Amino acid sequence: MTHLKGQERARYVRQMFSQIAHRYDLMNRLMTAGQDIRWRREVIERARLAPNATLLDLGTGTGDLAREALRRYPGLRVAAADFTLTMMRVGEQRHGKLPWVAADALRLPFPSHSFDAVVSGFLMRNVADISQALQEQYRVLKPAGRIVILDTTQPQRNLLWPFIWLHLHLVIPFLGGLIAGRRDAYTYLPDSTEKFLTAESLAEGMRQAGFVGVGFRRLMFGTIAIHWGEKHAA
Repeated sequence: MTHLKGQERARYVRQMFSQIAHRYDLMNRLMTAGQDIRWRREVIERARLAPNATLLDLGTGTGDLAREALRRYPGLRVAAADFTLTMMRVGEQRHGKLPWVAADALRLPFPSHSFDAVVSGFLMRNVADISQALQEQYRVLKPAGRIVILDTTQPQRNLLWPFIWLHLHLVIPFLGGLIAGRRDAYTYLPDSTEKFLTAESLAEGMRQAGFVGVGFRRLMFGTIAIHWGEKHAA
């Protein structure tokens, strides 16, 4: 389904995440051997938040990044935004209330210059227009605001590639069928990883959107990357 474009892709992604919402957190723990918890902590560290800052957790899912930020800085003003309502409902049922917002990453319902930081976890490879999503995040950031992106990235071909391929195309779909009952969804996720931008290409896309000080760090044998950057100061 990675060939889908525009609204057709958006509908598929929304439906898919609605169907796996009840097992999404568990599958993340299993697929990453629990490392995703540490990665989200790093995302919040790289956001460089002040105790009373405004934060947008975009593509929040069940709210992991927003909760991690509030755990560290209880005085934060947070918006936990996603376009899959089922994911947010599961997050509220399991973990309690957050300032949930229904939002499309391509048309954010926030005024310009609203947030000190925008963070996202495993959002960008699913949006229909990466450039537009980056431009929207740039728009809603305050001058000198920070963006931090946690997502998959195309793995580099090296000696570990055969083992990475087996994990992506055999282990993850098997676990998806066994745990979530949706092998097809967990076939899409590895496929979207391999067809997503390289870490270098996403960094260049961030620069083209206007971000400065762009950098990234690869994780998990090169299959995950954390990117960061800043909006120009006023």
